[in-house]
Amino acid sequence: MTHGRADEALAQAAVSALTAQLALAPKPGLPDPRDLTARDHGSLRWSAKALAPGLTAMAAAARRTGEPTPTLRAELGAIGRGTEHSAGLAGGGHRGALWVLGLLVAAAALTPGRGARDVTATAKRIAAHADRRAPRRPSRGSSVSAKYGAAGARGEARAGFPHVRRALDALTAARSRGATESQARLDALLTVMSSLQDTELLYTAGPVGLRHVQAGARAVLQAGGTATKAGATALTELDTDLHARAWSPRGSAGLLAGALFLDAVPEVARAERPA
Repeated sequence: MTHGRADEALAQAAVSALTAQLALAPKPGLPDPRDLTARDHGSLRWSAKALAPGLTAMAAAARRTGEPTPTLRAELGAIGRGTEHSAGLAGGGHRGALWVLGLLVAAAALTPGRGARDVTATAKRIAAHADRRAPRRPSRGSSVSAKYGAAGARGEARAGFPHVRRALDALTAARSRGATESQARLDALLTVMSSLQDTELLYTAGPVGLRHVQAGARAVLQAGGTATKAGATALTELDTDLHARAWSPRGSAGLLAGALFLDAVPEVARAERPA
């Protein structure tokens, strides 16, 4: 497989991970096919697909640079801002997922054939550099992070995406217990929700609301996960509660997409090897 096709394969794996996250249901407090019109869900899927050219460009930039340098970080930021604009024209959304997937795609391109921990370690090295070309105005996420001392999206990346790794471990564990793929993915999402300092939740619900959501996610997992009757009941209760409160753990959704991407990377690597 040529480098160009390998870059496209990584980008497509990332888009597939994002659309799989969108299709998953029931996601507590998050948009899913149950409560979106066909048009709205189609728009989210279409804007997810609009990320593919930018993600391909990020992979290509990483391969060309060859190292997680400040120059690469700046180039990824510039590509990301252009890609976010394109996604907005296609329907919007996915800003948080683009941050996660962009760094992981670039890191996977820098570490072909390596495992998830090597990829996240490389993403950490990329994220350690400041984006010299980034706009200086603070984002809502960064303002909330500063107010509450939460790690936020940048902190998550600079720590090597610990919640992505936890989600991937939860996915593997649930599958080994005989859960369906949807149940395993929901358990992975809840694993992230149970401990993530989600800046979106902090903004809308404050620290008390964040702790409430984390406790609800832990209750599902402690009941045995979504594959059990007790866990499924706890999931329904949490879902109803969060929708009634209009609390949305959006940061967890983007990190789940990152875990689903890393889960697919070994298959992409196998396809890259010559027959």
